Amino acid sequence: MKKRSPRQPPPQRSRGRVGVWLGLGVLAFSLLGTALWWPGLRASFRDPNPKLIASPATAGWVDERKVFAEYAGSATCKDCHEEAYAAWETSNHRYAERLLNPSLDRPAFEPPRSLRSGSQQTDVRLTDTNYLVTSLGLSRTNEFHPAVRVIGHDPLRQFLVSAPNGRLQTLEAAYDPHTNEWFNVYGNEDRQPGEWGHWTGRGMNWNAMCASCHNTRLRKNYDPDTDGYHTKMAEMTVGCEACHGPLKAHNEWQAKYGKSGQKDPTVAKLTREQTIDYCGFCHARRTDLTGDFKPGDRFLDHHELVGVDYSDRYFPDGQIRDENYEYASFLGSRMHAAGIWCLDCHNPHSAKTTLPGNFLCLRCHNGSYTNAPIVDPVSHSRHKVFGYDTNGVLGNLDLMAYKPKEIKETGGECVNCHMPQTAYMQRHWRHDHGFTSPDPLLTKQSGVPNACNRCHQDKDADWALRYCNEWYGGKMERPARRRAQIIAAARNGDPGARAGLLELLAAKDTPFWRAVVAGLLEPWVGDPAVTTALLANLNDTNALVRGACIRALEPLVETPTVLAALQPRLEDSSRNVRLAAAWALRATLPETAPASGELRHALDFNADQPTGQMQKGVYHFARHELERARQHMERAVNWDSNSPPFRHELAIVLSALNRTPEAIGQLTEATRLAPKDAEARYKLGLAYGELGDLRRAAAELAAAVKLEARHARAWYNLGLVQASLSEPVLATESLMRAEAVEPSDARIPYARATILAKLGRNSEARTAASRALEIRPDYPEARELVNALSH
Repeated sequence: MKKRSPRQPPPQRSRGRVGVWLGLGVLAFSLLGTALWWPGLRASFRDPNPKLIASPATAGWVDERKVFAEYAGSATCKDCHEEAYAAWETSNHRYAERLLNPSLDRPAFEPPRSLRSGSQQTDVRLTDTNYLVTSLGLSRTNEFHPAVRVIGHDPLRQFLVSAPNGRLQTLEAAYDPHTNEWFNVYGNEDRQPGEWGHWTGRGMNWNAMCASCHNTRLRKNYDPDTDGYHTKMAEMTVGCEACHGPLKAHNEWQAKYGKSGQKDPTVAKLTREQTIDYCGFCHARRTDLTGDFKPGDRFLDHHELVGVDYSDRYFPDGQIRDENYEYASFLGSRMHAAGIWCLDCHNPHSAKTTLPGNFLCLRCHNGSYTNAPIVDPVSHSRHKVFGYDTNGVLGNLDLMAYKPKEIKETGGECVNCHMPQTAYMQRHWRHDHGFTSPDPLLTKQSGVPNACNRCHQDKDADWALRYCNEWYGGKMERPARRRAQIIAAARNGDPGARAGLLELLAAKDTPFWRAVVAGLLEPWVGDPAVTTALLANLNDTNALVRGACIRALEPLVETPTVLAALQPRLEDSSRNVRLAAAWALRATLPETAPASGELRHALDFNADQPTGQMQKGVYHFARHELERARQHMERAVNWDSNSPPFRHELAIVLSALNRTPEAIGQLTEATRLAPKDAEARYKLGLAYGELGDLRRAAAELAAAVKLEARHARAWYNLGLVQASLSEPVLATESLMRAEAVEPSDARIPYARATILAKLGRNSEARTAASRALEIRPDYPEARELVNALSH
């Protein structure tokens, strides 16, 4: 019987991984098969009428004036709440945003001075009542700008200047009131005009990036027709109503019935979780999905949280690396799991800690609480606690023998080990709220910082590890170490991490970490055990977990089982989960579905940033509206021309429009901007393949695997190209490398089988084809090849 020629497998196409800038961090989402949904985007409003605002809680538009009419302003709270008002009045919340004030701002501008940063010079001076800043602008010359507002207070202040179409821009030059110095918040980066992150760019636009957290009940009001803003707020700065909600009704009721002894029906006491959520509104790195968050709302009904994932925003143990603020780390902490909330440690009005130093920690860790172990700071940390007693004598102190105000601690504090500080914007030192324990072994294995070497910078990790093992022994083998090791392995592409991640998901850790693990399982989503585990957790009681599972399952959305499992989530009780499901099902989602309306609102809401334009392009691409997708993606590139990932995605759309030469132009520019980006090389190789230039395709694919040896798709396509170039030996070697990296993809051994069959190496071909069937029993081409080779 004559053997049939084996069918060639299809090329494995790019999944369009995109890197998106936000502040100082690089984020990622995928165009064709994404498992992530908008990590870290900021939001804006589509507002055709500046008098109206969009509200996802209503059927249409609501009058903005009616919303703001519910607010009374912080000044109305003073008479009845003198103590709370006095604490707030000098707080950083009170000074989150304000107009310029001579008593506060004159020292920054007088006498005149200059700041040199990189190739740029900034000059500041006070002229009459104008606080003038001269800095390199879009004209690429030094431009005069009067500062109109200030955001921040202590430890740094940034100044806002006006720009066309209702914009305010945040200057890179900032003022340190402690040292009376100006400095650049980006250090020596030397950002240039035209860049997204330069002070004139969208990355430093106050309306989109700063305003919502520095004011009370802010409405961004982005107008896409003019690419401008009509931004308004109930009160400038973070006032009383930013946390308590609108209080006009409360004031009116108190004026009428305050002395009656009746319970005030206008004020609802918030739960602990509601309080944590409204703190998280500003103290989290997140995507704004609605622009309509109010105190009492659930965080996940309005935001997508940025947590530990495959990016380097966090270290594998959960310590913050990029500017991630406090909320996510706290959700993953042992403190949150034990029922601690923000107000256990922080005064709600001053935001300062309620007790100094170790006294704060010893409120619980002194035997008063059954679930808090007793800790003696000196014996536990093996570090002496120094302080000044009431006589001004410096020495070793027994904390239990002194009242809080009698001493000032200068070392050996609990937070130094369990809440290490990182400086952001050059001057702002922030405590990590993950309450992690220092582990020098993780430093050696994965570069995770440890508190020991943060202080003892003249020592190495081996020195710190020796003491940790000597002092704590087997206690160092804590579950958090094992979890960090598994996460680090997953990030490094270690196939063995799959089993560890499944183990963590089944262990029922805190919701935050279960969500992290679910997201990290996405590369193995085709594995039946992984798919089963993720499907099972779609019914988790926590919305964070359900949403993460949906995003991880998205590459399988066309399979009947996954499709059937995701459909009910379009009516989930959490908007976050509904939107995750709507995004996963975007290609076929009926526009009349309620979740579809919420999705379109979120897409429009984010349309003032290049990432938002890209996201709209992704949406239209999935719905085969290629020309609309191109328009949005080109706008993203125009708004951030130095971001290679946007060019990657535009190239995919251009290729789908049969404009391959233009796609190659975009990818060539992307590789110029990021010469070490393996994904750009990979896509460029595919584009040359589409043009039939197999030699150049092979060269680019070879460059991709040289840059990233575990790029399975690049190895796979390189093998196919080499086979077409009559280089079967090289082709089989490349496919074997692909299979070693991605052993669960049946296409790879099938491709190798077809090449071996053509070479007449039938036994090896049959083995490879059989391997494909083991992975995917319903693979008809592999079954056909096995049958042909068996005769």
